[in-house]
Amino acid sequence: MKRMFFVLAFLIGAPVLLWAQENARSAREAVILSQIDAFQRDDFSSAYGFASSGVRRIFENPRQFGQMVQNGYPMVYRPSAVEVLDSRHEGAAVIQVVRIEDQAGQVHFLAYEMIEINNDWKINGVYLLEAAGLSV
Repeated sequence: MKRMFFVLAFLIGAPVLLWAQENARSAREAVILSQIDAFQRDDFSSAYGFASSGVRRIFENPRQFGQMVQNGYPMVYRPSAVEVLDSRHEGAAVIQVVRIEDQAGQVHFLAYEMIEINNDWKINGVYLLEAAGLSV
């Protein structure tokens, strides 16, 4: 009887777990893509809202944040193509790899550090990946 219970629990629990993981991935992707969309519209206030409180402490206002992205991450500010790739867990954070093609056609791989705060995903940092750092 116990064996049957564990088999049944696994059969029911596994799809629920997979659904929850896929739902979280979709939520993270939506945050990343929404922030990129906000940058494309020069809506720095909305883009700033997708950043974690730690990032917002570094950049005191949306204008400073927007200037940093324009100067330091022009491929994020004005991409020609965006593709969300694989992710991995690192402690409490999830590292989401994103492939971005810039306006000149050059491909860049970025790691978005995502953290969950009060059931909302926030971007806690973005790092340009070197070719050797692409495995997720």
